[in-house]
Order: sequence, then C-alpha cells, then structure tokens
Amino acid sequence: MSQTSSNSAGLIDLQIMWNRLIAVVEEQAQTLMRTAFSPIVRECGDLSAGVFDLQGRMLAQAVTGTPGHVNSMAESVKHFLRHFPVETMEPGDAYITNDPWMGTGHLNDFVITTPCFRNGKLVALFSCTSHLMDIGGIGFGPDATDVFMEGLYIPMLKLIERGKVNETLMAMIRANTRQPVDTEGDVYSLAACNDVGARRLVEMMDEFGIDSLDVLAEHVIARSREAVLAEVAKLPKGSWTNSMTVDGYDEPVTLGATLTISDTGIHVDYTGTTAPSRRGINVPHAYTTAYTVFGLGCVVASNIPNNAGSLEPLTVSAPEGAILNAPKPAPVASRHVIGQMLPDVVFGCLRQVIPDRVPAEGTSCLWNINVRGRVRGGQGGNYGFGMAITSNGGTGARPAQDGLSATAYPSGVRGTPVEIAETQTPLIFWRKELRPDSGGAGRTRGGLGQIMEIESGVDETFELLAAFDRIDHPPRGRDGGVDGAAGVVQLKSGKRLAGKGFQTIPPGDRLIVMTPGGGGLGRPGERDRTQVARDVADGLIDLKTAREVYGYEPPLAAE
Repeated sequence: MSQTSSNSAGLIDLQIMWNRLIAVVEEQAQTLMRTAFSPIVRECGDLSAGVFDLQGRMLAQAVTGTPGHVNSMAESVKHFLRHFPVETMEPGDAYITNDPWMGTGHLNDFVITTPCFRNGKLVALFSCTSHLMDIGGIGFGPDATDVFMEGLYIPMLKLIERGKVNETLMAMIRANTRQPVDTEGDVYSLAACNDVGARRLVEMMDEFGIDSLDVLAEHVIARSREAVLAEVAKLPKGSWTNSMTVDGYDEPVTLGATLTISDTGIHVDYTGTTAPSRRGINVPHAYTTAYTVFGLGCVVASNIPNNAGSLEPLTVSAPEGAILNAPKPAPVASRHVIGQMLPDVVFGCLRQVIPDRVPAEGTSCLWNINVRGRVRGGQGGNYGFGMAITSNGGTGARPAQDGLSATAYPSGVRGTPVEIAETQTPLIFWRKELRPDSGGAGRTRGGLGQIMEIESGVDETFELLAAFDRIDHPPRGRDGGVDGAAGVVQLKSGKRLAGKGFQTIPPGDRLIVMTPGGGGLGRPGERDRTQVARDVADGLIDLKTAREVYGYEPPLAAE
C-alpha cells in the first residue's frame, strides 16, 4: 500500500487504519489472555485492552473483554495522565494502579498503562486491566467494612521506569497476597500485552507512513459520535423512570433510574437509589457508568464501535454517597453484584420507549463461586488455593427469541471449565447441568440457570466467599411473562446458605448452587406449541409445566 501523509489520509485509508487499530488491541487482549496466570482471565476473558490518544481518549477496544473493565478503564487513563503528564513519559515506562476510584472499581483489578513511542516520539497510550484472584486482605468477598480491609491498595505508581522494573513495588505485591506466584505472573502478563500492542501500532504506522494518530483519532471519535447521535435522533424525546429491587447484603437494595432522551444524547440519573451498604457491594461511579452506557449501547447503538466518541453522548449521574456513587473508603470488592444489574434497570426505562428491542430481566450479575482453602504441603509457591469459578444464570427472554441459558450478560465472561477448576483446586464437581424449569415462562421463554454440586476432594474444609444475588428477588418477567426461578445456595445435607458472606463447606458434604433463570416475555399461552413440545423433549421444562403453565397437551400417540 502506498504511504499516506497523516494530514492527507483519505476516507478509505482512515477506515482501514481504524479496523487495524481494533485488530491491534485484539492481539493485545489475546496476549494477556494467553499469558495470564489467573484462570478467570486465561479461561474466562475477564480483562480489557485498548489504545488511547495523548489526550486520554479511547480510540479502540478489544472485542475480547468485559464492559465493566473496558468502559471504566476508559476513564482511568485520564487519571494516569493527571499523575504522569505526557511530557514526563519516556520509552520503557509503565504505570500501575488498582485504586477503585481511578481504576475499574475494586482492588482485585490491576490497571497498567504504557506509553507507545515511535522514532523517539510519543504517539499513543496502551492500557489494560485484568482480575487478580488474591491481593490479600479479607479476600474476594463482600464482608469487609472498608476498602482497606479488602487488600493491597496501590496508588498511581511507576511499575517500570525506562525498562527497569520497580523491584520494591513487586516485592510489596508478592508479600501481600496468598498467591504470590500467580499475582506476580499476572502483573507481568499485563505489562507484556501493552508492549505487544505498542509494537503492532508502530508497525501499522510504518506501513501507512503516518507519524501521528491525530487525524485518525479525530476521524474515529467524530464518526462514532455522529453515528450514536443519529440513532438517538430516531427515538422519542422525554424522560422515563424505572426501579428494581435486588437482594443487597443484609437488606434489599433499590436501584432507581430516570432516563432522559434529548437532542444531545441519553442521560441516566440514579436519584432514588439506596444509600451505601456497610458491606462490600458498593459501586464507584466509574463502574456505574461503565455498565449503564453498555446497556444503552446494546439497545441504541449496538453496531457502533466502542470508543470515546460513541460513549460521549451517553452520560450518567448518581447522587454523591449513593450505593452507585460510593465514596472512598467504602468497601467495594463485590461491586459487580450491584453494578451488573444496571443494564436491566436501564432496559426497564427503554421498554417504555422501544419495547420491541428490550428483553425481560435476567440474572445479570455473575454467580462467581469464590472458593479458598489450604492444601497440605503448599501449592506451587502459593499459600493454598483460591479461585473464582465463574458461573452464570439465564438471560431474560427477548422480544423475538428465548433468553440464553447459563450465559453471562452483561459481563460476557465465560464459565470456568470444570476440568480447569478441578486441576487448579482440590474440588470435585459431581454435577454441572442446566436447571430445568428455571427459565420464566412466556411467549418467549427466559434462559435457564444451572445446577452445580461441588465437594472437597481432600479431607479439608473449604471456604465460600459468597456474593450471589437474585435469591430473594428473582428476575422479573414482562408483559405477562413469568419471573425466572430464584437462585439457591445450600449444602446437600439440607442447610440453606446465605447469598452473601464468608461460609465454610465441611468435608464430606457438598455445596449445591442453583443459578437463577431469566424472566419470560409475553403470556405463556401465546407460545408456539412446537416450541413448547421441543422444550419438553429437550428436558428444559417438564410435562406438568407444559400443561399447567403453557396450556399444552401433547398429541396422543398413534395406535
């Protein structure tokens, strides 16, 4: 391809370079996923990766990754620039933080930002984040009463200076985790993926003969902003409200929202939302924004790439001190339990405007089975084991299709394979299967949850750091659809366990987890008879449900 001056690039060249940027950051993300030590990153994709201009504006994000990481990381780069101005950056530098209010919402996510130089000139910034399983403190659960109990708190610091690793910082990180080998490895995997992204960007700039991303950045941001505003312009103007109640820690939490559509975009205000919790389910504002704008984007601008331009017309506010705008030092370790509910809250507003594009409520928040324990003789340099075994419930029924079963929406995180969990821990999975009749009945059915049965494979108790929801307040059906089945956490011996908080599973007993199903949409009697028959044949609903809820009678067998 002929070289093109950065000041005279044609539209086709700009579009090609835009696509290349997305390919660059996807390779960045794949590098992180393939080198990570934590299974939640390596197997499940709990990460984000992106490239930013020198103003801290996100130009492209990897397809692999989670909205909570990507959209909050988009703000964190601006904080890095505030602490490390571009004129102070040098080749070989890298910066790190896990500050929940300047990162991605809790201490378990490390964010690393790396300047990219070409021919000695700073041209871009690469940033990435991933979940680290253990960073000390009380552990990855909601029991803490302030953020300082939740683990090691890293302010904005230089991780690498002109190619030299900050060994003092690395020693501090290793000393403050139960899994020093995994944690150190994850830090290096984050730094490495940024380096790969930077190399690929320089190669791209060499190929196109550009010495700056300024023209491309303006093209990406302007076109994306225009595309979102064009979609918003198709919607009626006005304000709509919705509220949703979820379990909370020791008392229910109400999430109230007012959505306003105007010529300048869509704004969501969370006035009317519950005050902060004394436990770690509070949400920093950046994470609230991340999942709110993701929910809006899914309905309003699903085909527009995610970047600073497409995010700009979608804005969020929450009262200072609300559970969705929790101030430091509020505990926030399990912020995902509340934050991932926000697309459903937003959908409740949008269904009053564009009902044919909005699903019923789903499980929403991840049902991470956070387990921890000791193994005699140690474990590969770590102190026992700790793992977030990701599992998911059903999504809400869609206007024209059933909900998805055992699928993480809105996080997009994949479920942890049983083989990996059994390799990394001494646990045995006796059962992992879809949960029949858990999807809410309707014209379109909610997705099914799943059932898991887990036991220690050694004569040792293991710990459950529970952070589950939708047990007391299951996903609601819509327009006559039935609610999804509520979640259940119990022992095989019969004891019901709390949905949140530290608990122990004794040897010889089994942990049983039943994730919620998604809500149904429309009256069950309107469901196509062929679909009901197929659900019965596939074991997704039983014949009694088909008869009593759907009004279905199977045809008589031929004589």
